[in-house]
Amino acid sequence: MPIRLSTLLASIDTSIPNPTNAILIKEFYNFMKAGSTSESYQKNNLKTVISFGKWLGNNMTLYEITKKEQIIAFLDTKIKSTDKDPDKRWITTWNDYLGRIKFFVRWLHNHYKKKCEGQEPVSSITDWVTPSFAQIKKKITKRISPYIENELWERDEIVTIIKYEPYRRNKAALALLWDLDARNHEITLLKISIYV
Repeated sequence: MPIRLSTLLASIDTSIPNPTNAILIKEFYNFMKAGSTSESYQKNNLKTVISFGKWLGNNMTLYEITKKEQIIAFLDTKIKSTDKDPDKRWITTWNDYLGRIKFFVRWLHNHYKKKCEGQEPVSSITDWVTPSFAQIKKKITKRISPYIENELWERDEIVTIIKYEPYRRNKAALALLWDLDARNHEITLLKISIYV
C-alpha cells in the first residue's frame, strides 16, 4: 500500500536512529518543497534517504560519508539472487537509489553545507558539483524491455481479446495500446486532432 508523504515525514524521527541525520533529512525535504517539486518526487527521494539513514545507524552521520564504498555497500543491499530475480530487475532499483542518493549528496555539499558555513550556496542545481565519492556509475542492464518475453501479447492474442470485448470504445483502446506499444497514461494524453 502506498505511503502518504505526511506519514513518511512523521516517521523520520522514529525511524532514523541518528538525530543529526533526521535533521538533515527534514532540511532536504524543506529544500525540495521550496523548489516546487511534486509530492511524488519528494516522497520517493525521502524514502531512499530515510532507508540510507536507517542503514547507517546511530554511529555515522550523512556528513561523514566520504567514500564510494560506503554508498555502494548500501546500494548492494538491493541486489537479489538470480533465484529470486532471474531477470535482474534489481539493477533498476539499484540505479534509482543511486540517482536519489547522488541528488541528496549534491544538495548537502553544494547547498546545505555552504549555507551552514555562511557561504553563498550554489543557486542553480545545474551548477552543482557532484563530490568525487558520489561519482558512481550506473549498472547497465542487458534487458531490452522491462517485460519478460512471455508477458507480451502476440497479434493473434490481442485479436482474440478484442473479438470478445462488447464495447467499440474498449476495442479501439485495446488495439491502440497494442499498436503503439503504449501505456494507459500515454494513450490518454493523445489528442484526436493530431491523427485526423
